[in-house]
Amino acid sequence: MPDREELIRESIMRDMSEGVMTISFDGKITYLNPAALTILKRGETELLGKRFGGCFFEYEENDAFTQTILDAVYDRERSHTYIVPYYTGEELRQLHVVTSFLRSGGENIGVIVVLSDISELVELRDAVKAMERIRALNEQLEMRNKLLGETFGRFLSDEIVRQLLETPDGLALGGKKRILTIMMSDLRGFTAMSERMDAGDLISMLNHYLGEMTEVIQGRGGTIIEFIGDGIMAIFGAPAPSDTHAADAIAAAVEMEARMEAVNAWNAERGYPVLEMGIGLNTGEVIVGNIGSEKRTKYGVVGSHVNLCGRIESYTVGGQVLVSPLTRELAKVDLEIAQEMTVYPKGVKGELVLSQVTGIGAPYNVSAKVKDTKPQALEEPIPVRFHMLAGKHSGAKSFYGGIIAVAHDGAVLDTGAELNVFDNIQLEAGGKLFAKVMEQAEEGFLLRYTSIPAGYEAWLKAERAKSE
Repeated sequence: MPDREELIRESIMRDMSEGVMTISFDGKITYLNPAALTILKRGETELLGKRFGGCFFEYEENDAFTQTILDAVYDRERSHTYIVPYYTGEELRQLHVVTSFLRSGGENIGVIVVLSDISELVELRDAVKAMERIRALNEQLEMRNKLLGETFGRFLSDEIVRQLLETPDGLALGGKKRILTIMMSDLRGFTAMSERMDAGDLISMLNHYLGEMTEVIQGRGGTIIEFIGDGIMAIFGAPAPSDTHAADAIAAAVEMEARMEAVNAWNAERGYPVLEMGIGLNTGEVIVGNIGSEKRTKYGVVGSHVNLCGRIESYTVGGQVLVSPLTRELAKVDLEIAQEMTVYPKGVKGELVLSQVTGIGAPYNVSAKVKDTKPQALEEPIPVRFHMLAGKHSGAKSFYGGIIAVAHDGAVLDTGAELNVFDNIQLEAGGKLFAKVMEQAEEGFLLRYTSIPAGYEAWLKAERAKSE
């Protein structure tokens, strides 16, 4: 039984005043709607399944019509729009012919031909009748674009869909240099979480989270480039140019962190774990446009500033929004800065001062809570073994130290090993406990957990009991 969407499409095709015909690349006619048969004044059995080149040769007046369609079939690269004569055997009509591509699995598999009988428009001299006919054609075009927009809208942002439908070269490969703001976000500990959650629950939780974040990003004028697992990459300032892209991006990031409270309340009702997200923002000149090949294309951005945004995001812990100096400068609004940190990211000459933003003033007026989780000192240190992380890979060499204070999301580690701020380490603590070094104090290194194993709480309880 056809599903609801298929029935809707069939209804639209049946009721359209424009004719629609599809032709495979081997030249066979594979579909005609009722309007196409009426406009061409042919029966379905005369055309369906037949080779197009042999269907309209009997009248010399139809040579231009036949050649127009065949050009589209053989071209396979670009669409065509023509006004051509068509002879039914009784009368000569003027047809408006538009061709585009039928796609499946990301590949062109045939040609879509849209036919409009505009004979009256060519002949009409009465302006009122002409306008009424034009209005009817526009309504059909709007219906067609709405159907395409709703189909593509599940996979692309509204702005990108609008560009594809309304811009003549919207599908052309290529890009333009533009200064805009890039956002990258990531959930902390999601990989470990995915290993112990039911697949259905995991997808349900992830879809809800991504849905909430998408609403915020698009509400602030952002364009989502892609979802990378639990990560989000978005841009502000393209395709539609904006003079406030830096401030819009900061407002979106802070609002996303603020909305995590509601996301986690939803998770708690279903027994799902608490999620924490880090967000990095960077502003700079990039190349933005349609990237890929003729068979598969995506709207994206490339450039060193995209890579730098990824570096900035890697410095974050859950609940943090870190912005680059240029993003902060171009925002030109009041910002609440919780702290500044100096980093030396790969590919950048010299130091980079990042700002942790927790709020943004008028006209946005958005803020997010900052957790105050000061570790509490333990009566006796808990011995622990750990490894240094290079990227996402754990080094073979083991290091040893003692945890001298703990909080629900962090600890203080006393060790003789050489650690630097922003180093990532993996501790053996009820499983693989991942942490980031946040600062170095006299008593030890302050760690912020980035992924907590299921056995951590039981391990900590057992270790603390040993000292009692």
